[in-house]
Amino acid sequence: MVDTGVTGHLEDAAYLGAVAIGGAVFGLLYTGVNFLRMGTTGIAAQAYGARDDAGVRNSLGQALVVALLVAATLLLMQVPLISVGISLLGAESDVAVYAREYIGIRIWSAPATLASYALIGWFIGLQNARIPLLIVLTTNFTNIALDLLFVVVLGMKVKGVAAASVIAEFTGVALGLMFAARELQKRGGEWDTAKLTTLRDYTAFFAINAHLFVRTIALVFTLAFITAQGARLGTLVLAANAILMNLQNLLSFGLDGIAHAAEALTGKAVGARNRDALRRAVSLTLRWSAGVAVIFSLCYAVAGPWFVRLVTDLPAVRATTLTYLPWMVVSPIVSVWSFLYDGVFVGATKAREMRDIMLVSTIGVFLPAWYLLQGLGNHGLWLAFMLFMLSRAVGMHFYYKRRVVSAAT
Repeated sequence: MVDTGVTGHLEDAAYLGAVAIGGAVFGLLYTGVNFLRMGTTGIAAQAYGARDDAGVRNSLGQALVVALLVAATLLLMQVPLISVGISLLGAESDVAVYAREYIGIRIWSAPATLASYALIGWFIGLQNARIPLLIVLTTNFTNIALDLLFVVVLGMKVKGVAAASVIAEFTGVALGLMFAARELQKRGGEWDTAKLTTLRDYTAFFAINAHLFVRTIALVFTLAFITAQGARLGTLVLAANAILMNLQNLLSFGLDGIAHAAEALTGKAVGARNRDALRRAVSLTLRWSAGVAVIFSLCYAVAGPWFVRLVTDLPAVRATTLTYLPWMVVSPIVSVWSFLYDGVFVGATKAREMRDIMLVSTIGVFLPAWYLLQGLGNHGLWLAFMLFMLSRAVGMHFYYKRRVVSAAT
């Protein structure tokens, strides 16, 4: 949000558009491997529920090994990845120049970002949400301070935004590794080198995470598609959608807080084979999620225009964003169910079902809806996104009793 805010107050909307394009590219690169966070949570939570300390240790080790291998691959392939990403998103020429600058710097945060995914997922699986909170707060407050220094004080524009992100990510992962070392010391034991270096010992890890990878890629495709279509509707719509997507992301972070609790509690109940604990966890997190969603909807209805004025002082961008702001008032009520069920399914390690539901929602609902609603312009794009979120919720509700409840017996 601060990235958007500092570029939204620069003299040209192209800077804001460049950060939006860059964010979409990193959505494809980073969020595509968010399975490291989700898969690690489910595996660690079930090992924790079964009181398997060796399994707890191995779940972190394997996740960190995979994180570093993926990060190395991204760095080695950065040139073609950047070119393809910018080309697919269809940015106008001036936006593309700034986006390339931003991505070329921020790609170096890959090792820290992906290792943080593994660490945060692992701590949540151990029922510890305080350490992930400290990691995220440290990362974001560092990013905010450096954004203001590099962009507002030093005038580095999009290069400053990207450099701030890189430094902040490495600061956060350093803190996470320190806390992980302390946690492992308390649990005792030693690393099993064979389980970290032998491919066949990653079978369970990849069996879960391969499905989560496909599921996440489908989600990222949908979000990137919104950015790409916004770019084709012009720089103003691209900039407006970037602001709206920040509101959607803020919503997702709020609801993910409850979903992470659902992951940890569901995983522990499944690991302990306790069906009653599973039902209590789902009931409790459902009530909290619904309450948080209503609060978000009311806040967006009342304070949404203020937020738009806060993040940009460009009159045309403000006016365009306010035209589509009502979709953000509707979004919390529509989105809440899929966020909650994501948490429940991750904790139960029902990744195959999550993959299938996401593919149906993307290919069978979102894309046909967008195609049929193109005449409505950007309104049609956001309506298609709402139908996509609703489809995910319906699909996971259908699978819940058939797959998740039975896993706890």
